Amino acid sequence: MIIVKKPGYLIYKNFKFRCSIGESGIGNKKKEGDGITPKGIFKLTKVFYREDKVKNIKAKIKKIKIKKNMGWCDDPKSKFYNKLVKLPNKFSNEKLYRKGDVYDIVIVLNYNMQPIIKNKGSAIFIHVAKKNYKPTAGCVALKKKDLIKLLKYINKKTKICIN
Repeated sequence: MIIVKKPGYLIYKNFKFRCSIGESGIGNKKKEGDGITPKGIFKLTKVFYREDKVKNIKAKIKKIKIKKNMGWCDDPKSKFYNKLVKLPNKFSNEKLYRKGDVYDIVIVLNYNMQPIIKNKGSAIFIHVAKKNYKPTAGCVALKKKDLIKLLKYINKKTKICIN
């Protein structure tokens, strides 16, 4: 079990990594865009990665190479809300292929997925942290080297507890 605690630590077995969390802290997520990292226990569903920026990534979770036309829908008006989408499309989404490093590696959590509830929030990921661990929009973020290390040890049965 991966544990994420305030003020911003991720603990897994013998590892303790500094991490950033949502700008509104950890709590009960009420709506899309509230900046809250949702409290709860979640599964790790898949890993997206930029093959041009991360070489020979080792993971026991399904890996998917990020392509330039990939996005994650964050528009509650879309039937693809909180799902992987092909870009361009007419709905609001997060581009997975970015200039910065934030989405070089993305672990998708199963937050708000079965069933998907419109407006409850989308795209809760573990991804690469910004400089100085700036807060996220609700995700958990680690240094790239720490995320690569974590990926070697976790598998599809590993869960994350955010509290």
